[in-house]
This record gives sequence, structure tokens and C-alpha cells, in this order.
Amino acid sequence: MSSSSGNQKASLWAVGLMLFALFFGAGNLIFPAYLGQQAGENWLSAMFGFLLTGAGLPLLGVIAIGYSGSRDVQALASRVSPWYGVAFAAALYLAIGPLFATPRTATVSFEVGVVPFIGEANKSVGLAVFSVVFFGVAYWLSMSPGKLVDRIGKILTPALLLTIAALVGYAALNPMGALPEAQGDFVTQPLAKGILEGYGTMDALASLVFAIIVIDAVRAMGVDNRAELLRTTTISGVIAASCLAAVYLFIGYMGATSVAGLGVQENGALVLSKTAQYYFGMGGNVLLGVIVLLACLSTAVGLITSCAEYFNRLCPGISYKMFVIINTLVSMGLANKGLADIISFSVPVLMLLYPLTVVIILLAFLHNFFGGSRIVYFCTIMATLIVGLLDAYKAAFGFSEEAASAINNVLPLYHIGLGWLLPATAGFVLGCILNAALKKKA
Repeated sequence: MSSSSGNQKASLWAVGLMLFALFFGAGNLIFPAYLGQQAGENWLSAMFGFLLTGAGLPLLGVIAIGYSGSRDVQALASRVSPWYGVAFAAALYLAIGPLFATPRTATVSFEVGVVPFIGEANKSVGLAVFSVVFFGVAYWLSMSPGKLVDRIGKILTPALLLTIAALVGYAALNPMGALPEAQGDFVTQPLAKGILEGYGTMDALASLVFAIIVIDAVRAMGVDNRAELLRTTTISGVIAASCLAAVYLFIGYMGATSVAGLGVQENGALVLSKTAQYYFGMGGNVLLGVIVLLACLSTAVGLITSCAEYFNRLCPGISYKMFVIINTLVSMGLANKGLADIISFSVPVLMLLYPLTVVIILLAFLHNFFGGSRIVYFCTIMATLIVGLLDAYKAAFGFSEEAASAINNVLPLYHIGLGWLLPATAGFVLGCILNAALKKKA
């Protein structure tokens, strides 16, 4: 093997590991642990659903951007309409950026890595101080986006994987007890429930953003040919998704077997914290704190960088540095609202954005099949949008029993959160029919 070939493979692994670290943040730790506890004996089927949206969709999102040849998510979404491209991209960047995902990286780091040592009494002041330090470091790392591969792919990620392996590997080899009975919806529909739980990671949304960072990193390796760019981007995505899937499975199993020793906990952060203490005592809390800090810091850097670059392109009159400052300050302010409020506020937005994201990814792969017709994009997305708005309203305010029953009768799978599937398919078929009709007239 030539040295140049070896260097390129090493660089490709570094890019793939960087992508994994960018994806692997707050939700990736707490959601599979909590899912494992709730799913119990059905954890494997629930985890399969979780992997579809938590690892499979992010992989498809990364490949979709490379396959489509779009310069960013706005260009891809603009295939529906130019106004939709701006609206969707801005909403997506704000959701995974300063409004939800970025503040959550600090609050989860604090809840899991700091609170066990300072106690609940000093929580408010502790969070304020921690958020300043956390986002100060994130700001410094975000000021040189070109160094992301070296700083994250070659430094933070190996440290992150080693610390995760130490905890979940030991827990997998020494389970606390037998698998418990499933709870709630995991009893009757573990697969569908697992799919919806994967939404919480926000990784499918982030994939359309992080794909640009990967493509830029691959281009920096000297790859310009479109086919080769797609191949190397896909390989990087597979590396990241494989690491995500492996870690999810171990954390999910750890959560499922922890019920015997810990009982059912209120959230995934408590599952992780108490599991670490169960196996390693106070040293376990230190280890977990390192894992969470590394995971959340690397994700925060990727989100701040991506959001700043996008809004700088959208509003070139405002510098990249200024957008980094704005994103950092807004994220720091919202982080002090606390984890529970951030998660509660984000759920309606996720229920709206996730179906739209899944559909735009699938349309990118089907683009050549229907000749890239705008009317197909428009009909499919608008049908999905209507149900997405219903889902968002339901998550925010709820429906009366009569209204919920009526909607469930009209929309198959709506009761399990997948009511958008049939309308999206119908919109796609309608768009194809209209496209064929217009071509005949022409």
C-alpha cells in the first residue's frame, strides 16, 4: 500500500469519526438509556426502530446531500420552491442550533456530569457558571471551522469512544439483572415507539447540515470528482452511523438490564448517572462526566459552526464571527432554562420538522425517477406539511377525544405518530400524475 493511499484512508477515518462526534451529543446518550428501561424485554425491537431514525436516517441524510449535488440544505429544499428552501433551512438550523439542540448540549452535560457533585441546592448558580465556561470553550473551537477534523476527528472522538467503551462495555459484560417487563407503548408497539424516540436525537435534521462539513473536509483531501466525492462521503457516513448504532445498542441494553438494580428512573440522565455510580462508585460519575462533556462539546461546536456559516451565507452583511457570537450567547441564555423546559418546547417542532426531513431525503434519492419535477416535490411536501402541522399542534396542545378519534379514523398510523406516511405517498403519486399530464399538454 502506498503512503498516499494510507494517508487518505486515515483521513477518511478521521472524517468519519469527526462526523460521529458531531452527531453524538446529549440526546444520543439519554434517549437510548431511557428507551432500554421502558422497553425492557422488548428492547431489541424498540431499539431497531430507534436505529432506523437515530442512525439510518442520518446516514441517508448525509448521502442525500452528496447524491443530490446540492451545495446545502437550502438548495435541496428549494426544489420544492425558493421560499420553502429558505423557510425550511432556517427552521432546521434554528432547531438544531440556538433554540433547542445547542442549549441542550450544555444542560445535559451539567445535569449528568456536574449536579452529582454539587447537589440540587446549588443547581441554578452552578448551571449559570457552567454554561459560561462550556460555551466559552465551544466559541473558541468554533472560530476556526477548518480545524474541525483535527480538533474533533483526531482528538475528541477517540477519547469519547474510549470512555464510552469503558462504561457500557463493563455494564454489558456484567448486567445488573434480567430484562424487566415493557412499559407503556413499548408493550404493544415497541418498533413504532422506538422510531418516534429516535426523533429526539435530532440527528436526521443535523445530517443535512453536517453533510456539508463532511463534503468540505473530503474536498480538502483533494477529492473533486463528483462520483468520488459521493463515494468518500458515503464511506464517512457509514463509519459514523456504524459507531452510532453500536453505541446505541450497548446503551439500550445497559438501560434495559439496569432496572433490576436501579428500578425505573424518570429520565435517561438519571439512568446513566446511577448506572455509572452502581458500577464504579464516585469514580463512575467522573467517567460519565467526561463522556458527556466530550460528546456534548463536540456536538455544540459542530452546531454553532454550521449555523453561523449558513446565516452568514444568508445574510453576508453580518460576519461569520458575529453569528458565532450570537449563536453562542442565545444558546447560553436558553441553556439556563433547564433541560426539562428545552425538551418540552422542542417536541412540537420536531414532530413538524422530522416528517418533512424524511420526505425531502427520500425525494432526493427519487429525483431522477420523476425527472426532478418541481410539482412532484411540491405536492409531496405540502401533503406532509399538513399532517406535520397537526402533529405539532397535538404535541403542543393536544386534541379532544372526539377530535383525536376522528383524525385517527381518517389517517392510518396517526395514533402512533406516523400519520404522514399515507398523505406523503398520495402527494407523491398526485405529483407524478400531474407532471405526466403537463408533459402531454406540452
